[in-house]
Amino acid sequence: MSMLITPAYAQDASGGVGALLSGSGMGQFLPIVLIFVVFYFLMIRPQQQAQKTLKAQIAAVKRGDRVLTAGGIIATVQKVKDASGEIEVEIAPSVRVTVMRDTLTNVLSGTPAAANDTK
Repeated sequence: MSMLITPAYAQDASGGVGALLSGSGMGQFLPIVLIFVVFYFLMIRPQQQAQKTLKAQIAAVKRGDRVLTAGGIIATVQKVKDASGEIEVEIAPSVRVTVMRDTLTNVLSGTPAAANDTK
């Protein structure tokens, strides 16, 4: 039976460098690895960086900052209680509520809303 297989074919099927790049072995996984690398640099890494900067902004929130809560309410920070993670915000004139720092989804600016409405 071994007389029917040529030595050249036997060497190619043994898994040499030509076999890796020709479509068998690791050469088949190269496109998948490249797609994952592109996804990482175009989608995953920028999202992680954005989350890191947002987390830093929320940690540095102070009195007078405009924030957006998870419920969609835009409010002005009045008091920050660091120990408990609570923030007192004003959602309308003379209407103050206490929210958890974790429910903030965005820090809009460091100026009150009245200063920005000069149209």
